[in-house]
Amino acid sequence: MTSQDKIQDDLWADVQQDTAQRLLLAALGLFASRGFHATSTRQIASAAGLSPAAMYVFYRSKAELLFEISRVGHESALRGIETVVARFATPPERMRALVQEFTSWHARHNTLARVAQYELEHLEPQHYEEIASLRRRIAAVVRAELLFGAESGDFNVIDIPRTTLAILSLQIDVARWYSAAGHWSPEELGHTYAELVLRMLQSSKAV
Repeated sequence: MTSQDKIQDDLWADVQQDTAQRLLLAALGLFASRGFHATSTRQIASAAGLSPAAMYVFYRSKAELLFEISRVGHESALRGIETVVARFATPPERMRALVQEFTSWHARHNTLARVAQYELEHLEPQHYEEIASLRRRIAAVVRAELLFGAESGDFNVIDIPRTTLAILSLQIDVARWYSAAGHWSPEELGHTYAELVLRMLQSSKAV
């Protein structure tokens, strides 16, 4: 298990079976390094220390493994931003906390985030809709905070749907390029992105 896997252990708490967790982590590592299509179920089973037949006891396909990985990632990210915005009262404070959390989450869990965000096209239709629903809920949190700030006069927002997309895109892209070996910690990056977003919104009340 890599150090990144250990950091992510808490994310898999609702996966009760240790063997199922091992399969998810094995699939995560392979999907991230090789891509979904280039990864076989035999490779996943081998990386988890299992026979291919044993894998099917827990997951019927590698597509189901991808769905579980994506579900865990999106639910964790959503839970994080919902929790932090509830701690603050003013729109700038809430937006700062939201952006810091969502940005640092994508850096801290960059392997999981990269697979969850960029392998969506390989999900089966019913699974894709479940993940799409979680993504809509994440977008709704951002949109609600923008509306809150616009109505209070704290934010100057020309187009709330497009601004929501811009903010989310800025943060999600962190998963594509971030490396723990780089110069910035997840927290430092979260702080910088929060400053950028508040400036983009022309916040009149810096926090």
